[in-house]
Amino acid sequence: MKMRTTVGIIGAGPAGLLLSLLLFREGIDSIILESRSRAEIEATIRAGVLEHVTVELLTDMGLDARMRREGAVHHGIELRFDGTGHRIDFEELTNGRSVTLYPQHEVVKDCVAARLEQGGRILFNVEHVHLDDVSSDHPSIHFTHDDTQGEVQCDFIAGCDGFHGVSRASIPLALHKVY
Repeated sequence: MKMRTTVGIIGAGPAGLLLSLLLFREGIDSIILESRSRAEIEATIRAGVLEHVTVELLTDMGLDARMRREGAVHHGIELRFDGTGHRIDFEELTNGRSVTLYPQHEVVKDCVAARLEQGGRILFNVEHVHLDDVSSDHPSIHFTHDDTQGEVQCDFIAGCDGFHGVSRASIPLALHKVY
């Protein structure tokens, strides 16, 4: 199975999914490869505090309906030392900004649903991922999916698979750009 896309994205966490959604908005094709199942990524509990700028991005992208309905906005916190409370007022310190409590797996669910609704390609349960020709103008991603060998030929590879993912180890140190 050979496929062609502009951007091959490794990892269907928030970074890979949001990248794919943003690229789609700009008319740029992408394919996401994820090592875990859809059910697994949508059920993995992670942090749940979204900063103001993230909430703005999700709102701008039309991904905010459930977050607004089910999330909880926090305008500050209280830290206690020796039985005495100390209020940290986020809005006062950040010109009216706050944080929203909304679990990462819920953001992932919203992004997966939106990307699939757009006709986006997400391959779950991908194994044996190998990046090839990463320093060339025509990199590719080789993998196994459903016991079939696959290849994504692309112009760019975005490694959104975390610090311990295959991407980091596959890219020569001289070409690393970590954001």
